[in-house]
Amino acid sequence: MYEMWCWIVVLQFLLAEEVRVPKHTIKGHSVRLECHYDMEGEALYSVKWYKDGREFYRYVPRDDPPGTVFPQPGIIVDNSTSEQVVLDPIDFSSSGRYRCEVSAEAPSFQTVSDHGVMLVVVLPEEDPYITGGKPRYQIGDIVRVNCTSGRSKPAVHLTWNINGEPADASLVKRFEPIVSGPDKLETSILGLEFRVKAKHFKRGDMKLKCLATISTVYWKSNEESVEGEKIQKAPMLESRRAVPSDTRADRVQGKYTKHRCDGSLWRKFRAVFHRRTQAWPESYPHELNPSGGALTNKYSSGLNFTLRWLLTVLAASRLCWPSSSPSLP
Repeated sequence: MYEMWCWIVVLQFLLAEEVRVPKHTIKGHSVRLECHYDMEGEALYSVKWYKDGREFYRYVPRDDPPGTVFPQPGIIVDNSTSEQVVLDPIDFSSSGRYRCEVSAEAPSFQTVSDHGVMLVVVLPEEDPYITGGKPRYQIGDIVRVNCTSGRSKPAVHLTWNINGEPADASLVKRFEPIVSGPDKLETSILGLEFRVKAKHFKRGDMKLKCLATISTVYWKSNEESVEGEKIQKAPMLESRRAVPSDTRADRVQGKYTKHRCDGSLWRKFRAVFHRRTQAWPESYPHELNPSGGALTNKYSSGLNFTLRWLLTVLAASRLCWPSSSPSLP
């Protein structure tokens, strides 16, 4: 039992192989199917290729020629060897499950196989495009846009990004692919709907990107950059309010004015007093009391001086505060 187990392991090791079948290929192009093995001294009996269980190519080193093709739909073999098969061109019927089978010569005739699945695709002739967007949005607005791919097979896989980050699944609206034409090509549509928030703007812009892919054979994108609408602020009008008369500014101004007047008040007072004294009519007291007499002259002299002094003070006040003082007769 021990020897039999070891013998099987050795055979499996000697016939280890690797099959390389691309998952997606483009219609009208060529494709290469690879089958790698290591006989480790064992003689190769045959290499056989099958599509969906039907043999379409066989390689037997002892035969002449060693390669044999078995026709079937979607299979056109070109430049093939013991380790690779080239199909050129391919169409929709070329899609399927491909299996490589390697066998050793007698006496073991040990056989191993591996497989891979290939899908033939039709790429869109148009890049994805975005519809429904606006050039500007404000916070609180509703964004409602669609991304539409070109016709393809299989349907293009669409995704949305907002400012470089994948959109949350709750914001995405999915539609069934639209099948059209005799070739049954499919059009994909993916919606995006959300309410604009402050976080959606990066330096005043919001970037909406639609990405369209088919496995590793197709990758296209479309991006729109929209601006956040700037809210116009009301212009700042300069208002000049009437300053109440009884303000600190007036008091300060009055203080300085008073100081300036106080500084020259005595000189002004003396000059006015001198002019009033020189121009005072000597007959004025007698006119106030024409009867005369010593007592009358005494009181008249005092009244004369008092009137001179009062008129002088009023004149000096008018010189110091001309804008606020009452007019003198």
